[in-house]
Amino acid sequence: MHSLVRPFLLLGCMLFLCSCSVTKSVRKKNTEVVVQSKKKEAKKIVSNVAAEKTLPKRPLSTNEKVVQYLTIFGPIAQREMREYKIPASITLAQGLLESGFGEGRLAIEANNHFGIKCHRGWQGGRIYHDDDEKGECFRVYADAGESYRDHSLFLTGRDRYAFLFRLGKKDYKAWAKGLKKAGYATDPKYPDKLIRLIERFQLDAYDKKEKVVLTPPTPSIKEGKKTPLYIVQAGDTLYSIAKKLNLELDALKRANGIKDNTIYLGQELVLPKK
Repeated sequence: MHSLVRPFLLLGCMLFLCSCSVTKSVRKKNTEVVVQSKKKEAKKIVSNVAAEKTLPKRPLSTNEKVVQYLTIFGPIAQREMREYKIPASITLAQGLLESGFGEGRLAIEANNHFGIKCHRGWQGGRIYHDDDEKGECFRVYADAGESYRDHSLFLTGRDRYAFLFRLGKKDYKAWAKGLKKAGYATDPKYPDKLIRLIERFQLDAYDKKEKVVLTPPTPSIKEGKKTPLYIVQAGDTLYSIAKKLNLELDALKRANGIKDNTIYLGQELVLPKK
């Protein structure tokens, strides 16, 4: 009897051991599947986050850029006005124009918001940039606030600008024309560009009030009493405007008396009838 029981016992043990190894194998495989699944989910989440970070942001409109710029530099311009008697409207208009709303190369790489060149005696940092001539030397500042202070010192420290300080403190038109007359810029339209910026964005408010509440951005097209106008935005060309508004380029030029293709930021263009 013992001889008959022994084979069955051996067979039972073998079957038990086999079943245990199979179970372990299945569990191991199931665990690997779960781990791999979690890894895939983790990779998916990481890739989604990376994709969100690389998604291009909506570019700011010209008006939004101006509001952003004025929020930072409006109080600084007013501080300079109190100390050096330069209208804040003029300082801000020059800063906006010369720095390309804070996005120009000199503003970004050199903190230079007023296009001030090195000139004789400048001991600070230097950057070379094409302007009236190729590779001209411009000043580099530690921060933009230093650029604003140097702008004040630049105007108050040179005899050719002395007559400006005899003008009315709120006469931004005379200041704009005076800067061109004194040789601050070679662009013949420089005064007009400054005045346009001041009037379009009401920068003269900074000459009158300690704290200025910024108004919401204005649309690029405004309806006048007689003819709708288009306000030239950064990056606009006559061709792009005509294409965007479905107008004939020649008709747009005729309506505005433009003989070449020159337009400037803030310019109000009369829109011809379609």
